[in-house]
Amino acid sequence: MALARRALARDPDAVRAIIKTHNQRLYRIARGVVRNDAEAEDVVQEAYMRAFSSLAAFRGEASLSTWLSRIVINEALGRLRKRRRIVAMPENPEARIIPFPLNPSDDPERTMAQRQILGLVERATDSLPDVYRSVFVARVIEGLSIEETADLLGVRPETVKTRLHRARSLVRKALDDEIGPVLLDAFPFAGRRCERLTRAVMEGLGFEP
Repeated sequence: MALARRALARDPDAVRAIIKTHNQRLYRIARGVVRNDAEAEDVVQEAYMRAFSSLAAFRGEASLSTWLSRIVINEALGRLRKRRRIVAMPENPEARIIPFPLNPSDDPERTMAQRQILGLVERATDSLPDVYRSVFVARVIEGLSIEETADLLGVRPETVKTRLHRARSLVRKALDDEIGPVLLDAFPFAGRRCERLTRAVMEGLGFEP
């Protein structure tokens, strides 16, 4: 609440701290819904703009992280609904993913083998049906609890457990149990990408670069 109050008073350090603290989680959640790197980044940026414009409505009944995550979920789902209204023809699977260039300096610790495994994780996650993918990203990749995931998605904890079990089965079938330890690094959002989004939101809010 103290950080939110400072941001509401247009303290640039507080705004920047909020953005950098939550970039990774919000990006992963958005990416899990829209299945597109560039669009996920756009979703998070738009969600930040909405959040900071309505920060006075934040009462601390949930954590700031949960409050921001809900805004991201709503923005991402809204885009999916809009996309489905606009696109009349079946989606071309080969054109679905638009690669977002990742600068090697953003992830110097990854080896080529890790990159290949992470690519498998991302493709397997992308292939999940929407209802399973959102639960899988929130619960497994982002590490939210069952209760937090249920609260975030607006479903019962029992529903989260059922969907998570099915999602894990589908991913396990696709990856043959070889990806467990590297799940935490899936869909990275750090380095220059994190800094670029932070700068864009700050400028959009009227702060000097």
